Amino acid sequence: MNLKLSPTDALLLVDLQNDFLEGGSLAVTGTETILAAAVDYLKLFVNQELTVIASRDWHPPDHCSFAEQGGPWPSHCVAGSHGARFSDQLTLPAEVHIVSKASSAEEEAYSAFQGTDLADYARRQGISRFYICGLATEYCVLYTVKDAISQGFTVVVLEDGIRAVDLQPGDGERALAVMEQQGAIRATRGDLQS
Repeated sequence: MNLKLSPTDALLLVDLQNDFLEGGSLAVTGTETILAAAVDYLKLFVNQELTVIASRDWHPPDHCSFAEQGGPWPSHCVAGSHGARFSDQLTLPAEVHIVSKASSAEEEAYSAFQGTDLADYARRQGISRFYICGLATEYCVLYTVKDAISQGFTVVVLEDGIRAVDLQPGDGERALAVMEQQGAIRATRGDLQS
């Protein structure tokens, strides 16, 4: 596969926040390698002056997804906390568009499109194709990819820049299969022309 980047492409970094990385309160294992890939993709898109978007969980302290509130997850990515910050390894450009999701206590949102301005912003910027990497494959990446496709965008999932939680072995691979069935293109760094 040979994918040529164009001005209608955008890089979407999904939830590369401290709480999801090694040592975080909801850490996904093996994030060092995908973080390195994300840094490489970020440099590629910045060097070509292409749009960069970063989504983040931005929860209130009493968010419905937290175990203390009866949800499935430990407290994570509380707005303004160290855990909610993007990894220090990411040098985001000044013009990055940041999408904050699940910012009200009673609403969960895995997709970067749910309850945000992402689709409208992308259309205003003339974006037609998203290159997506981040965390976690079977949660926020999967739902973001599905919503992007349903909104009419072309999606390239950067396989070397995603990692699964894999609560059940194989969850990540199953999620990738679903994305592909829905029309996503699977690619790695070697597939992209700069």
